[in-house]
Amino acid sequence: MRYLPALLILFSLVPVLNAQEKPNIVYFLIDDLGYADCGFNGGKDIRTPNIDKLAKEGAVLKSYYVQPVCSPTRSALMTGRYAIHTGVYSIVRPGAPWGLPLAERLLPQALKEVGYTTAICGKWHLGEFQSEYTPTHRGFDHQYGHFFGALDYFKHNRDGKMDWYRDDKPLVEEGYTTHLVAKEACRIVREQAADKPLFLYVPFNGIHSPHQVPDNYTEPYKDLPKLRQTIAGMLSAVDEAIGQITAALDEKGLRQNTLIIFSSDNGGPGPGTATMNTPLRAGKGTIYEGGIRVCSFATWPGKIPAGITIDEPMHAVDWFPTLVKLTGAPAEQKLSPDGLDIWPVLTQGAKSPHEALLLPGMAPDKMALRMGDWKLLLNASDKDAEEARGSDKASGKMELYNLATDIAEKNNLAAAQPEKLAEMRSLLDALIKDAVPAGGVTTEAPKKKAKKGKGKK
Repeated sequence: MRYLPALLILFSLVPVLNAQEKPNIVYFLIDDLGYADCGFNGGKDIRTPNIDKLAKEGAVLKSYYVQPVCSPTRSALMTGRYAIHTGVYSIVRPGAPWGLPLAERLLPQALKEVGYTTAICGKWHLGEFQSEYTPTHRGFDHQYGHFFGALDYFKHNRDGKMDWYRDDKPLVEEGYTTHLVAKEACRIVREQAADKPLFLYVPFNGIHSPHQVPDNYTEPYKDLPKLRQTIAGMLSAVDEAIGQITAALDEKGLRQNTLIIFSSDNGGPGPGTATMNTPLRAGKGTIYEGGIRVCSFATWPGKIPAGITIDEPMHAVDWFPTLVKLTGAPAEQKLSPDGLDIWPVLTQGAKSPHEALLLPGMAPDKMALRMGDWKLLLNASDKDAEEARGSDKASGKMELYNLATDIAEKNNLAAAQPEKLAEMRSLLDALIKDAVPAGGVTTEAPKKKAKKGKGKK
């Protein structure tokens, strides 16, 4: 028994040592960024030196998929689960009586279980109608930013209502939101305890509308059309912010042990005028490649090979199981992730772990499926879905493309490849047979609000 005190001291050190070995994780999520807006992914007219440098230091993910709009991608990242299982197919509107279901176990909750400090700086967009749905109740130690999209970058309001918070409490301050988000993220990095790993989620509201930026950011882009000029300035501000946050990691001595992930939350809107999705078809809101295949990279010095391009298909849902396994967080949970571990793909040149990727649209009757180079689309447009709902056969309109030879999805092979079409449709039907309805899948009853005085709204 004389050795017991020494053993107790030794075991008390183990959690600290393990925490120091765990990687810091920083996820930069850009709002409404086009596939070819950044230099590293083919962009020509906007300067993104900080983003391009990080991309060059790691692996560019050429076939990285998300959801067609904001909230569903955030849900996929946080849960590792498709919209068919969370019900988050579309945007959670301000005041909507639903959000990402409370039964879901979120990534920050899992990481906190193994000692991580967890912080979100930027846009939440997964519900706020009850306090239980806000970030500090969903696993984040720190919250800073806004709950919804379409935020005024200077006034910090949407439709005249303030939407700016610190730790889920209203905050009034001045400044351009991209600058403020960067400043807060840098503060969190600099104040991070040396014996704890950090999960920093930075979902910028840039470059989403309203299109606003300080005038000095548009000066280098006077030769571009007005809208593109403003968006170029907004992306330049985001690039500057990412450079500042990366510099803070360097100053703190954290960079070598930090996994940095970068992506857009959906394809760019207004392709060809506002954003550039070249060579992909269509843009935000669709299940064509331009709506769900986005520019992305992952960087971790010494762990992910530098200067490589990975074309294996992967999806936002894959990060949850990948990071849980990488950090040693408990993997057991009631609701199983749809994503798979992509770490061997990133570090060892392995093939995608998916037989097929499900690519849900903005409603349960709009779906796509990628299997190898083949992609099946069911009811790609609202018109298609409406006609399918009114059809006795209820089969829906199907499109089939071979992305290896037709990345722009111009040549529909549905009629020419009936066997492949049938094979993929059968698999799609099996995957979505238990799909939950859109929104409102939340089982928690809304809290009753006190009645307001007569004449008040």
